[in-house]
Amino acid sequence: MQRLYDFLRRHPTGVDVFWAVVLLGLSGMSLASGMYDAGREEIVAIPVALGLSTVVALRRRLPEKMLLLAIAVGLCQLLFDVRPGIGNFAMLVITFTVATIGERWASRLALVCSLSAAALSQLRWEAEPGGSWPQQVFVTVIMTVPFVLAWVMGDSLRTRRAYFSQLEERAARLEREREAQSKVAVAAERARIARELHDVVAHNVSVMVVQADGAAYVMDTAPDQARQALTTISSTGRQALAEMRRLLGVLRTGDAPESGEYVPQPDVEQIEELIEQVRRTGLAVDFKVEGTARPLPSGVELTAYRIVQEALTNTRKHGGPDAGASVRLVYFDDGLGLLVEDDGRGAAHELYEDGGADGAGHGMIGMRERVGMVGGTLDAGPRPGGGFRISALLPLKPAE
Repeated sequence: MQRLYDFLRRHPTGVDVFWAVVLLGLSGMSLASGMYDAGREEIVAIPVALGLSTVVALRRRLPEKMLLLAIAVGLCQLLFDVRPGIGNFAMLVITFTVATIGERWASRLALVCSLSAAALSQLRWEAEPGGSWPQQVFVTVIMTVPFVLAWVMGDSLRTRRAYFSQLEERAARLEREREAQSKVAVAAERARIARELHDVVAHNVSVMVVQADGAAYVMDTAPDQARQALTTISSTGRQALAEMRRLLGVLRTGDAPESGEYVPQPDVEQIEELIEQVRRTGLAVDFKVEGTARPLPSGVELTAYRIVQEALTNTRKHGGPDAGASVRLVYFDDGLGLLVEDDGRGAAHELYEDGGADGAGHGMIGMRERVGMVGGTLDAGPRPGGGFRISALLPLKPAE
């Protein structure tokens, strides 16, 4: 049955032609039974039957034209006194079809014809000659009801199809928007992971390089100092590996987490540990905290930590051998302020302005993106008296 149903849905015109042939056969049987008087009425009844069968056969391919053909056939019946027969069932069919899939003007025309066809038929051929006018009105109403019902059913089906089509379009649009949002989320997550990896590699690897150079320099003259430098390299490397495992774990799907693979995100309390680590590399850093310390949103704490980390890394890279730095952490009522300054020679202007023509300066770009994500502001640039200055204000609540 399902195959038959699918076949009928794929060949709607064939189904209509079949019913048109059936209707033509029934009309032919009416003609053969002597329903129409011999002469002009019987001659006109043949093209009327053919026309009504054509209306049924092509109703879905040419609904508006078939409506006009049905109206023409009806007028021909009125003009040549051809009484309605079984073939006039085609008018009900075309009324339903036009109300369902036809143009709006055709649907309205079908409704007008449906309301007037029974009255015209009653005026032309009385159902009971000599009957009273209430009987004629009753018969007219009874004959009009099927046409009106056909039009109402067709128009309701049109409305329902339009509603489902709108739902499908809305679902498709939401699906496209969902895919677009997923792509944006993936891109944002990749950018976040790239910033994290940059911070981890730039800071920890630079510390390891500085310590390795110092250990090689004092290996023969001060073995204890070289041993301490190697210990710092080892602990820094382990910390870098732990953070990289945490970040790379975000990219894994379906893998079971290994024991000890993930570590907490850095926060404001670990800034002091970070500064102590930097001091061990030989960079003098002055650290002060102003205001009353209190819990902060995790995003603000991570951003503050990464800004200090990136700023001190840049000082080691570009400040020169005798550079010093200062870090100020200020707790306001509605936010957290950061001020990182150094007295070194600073980086080239293009490295912190637009990222540089050669693609350098990604650390400053990453800082600006981090601050923007929490709704804060960042000001970075050379100091008037020499050195470099980074100032950031991180609100406790993101901007609307």
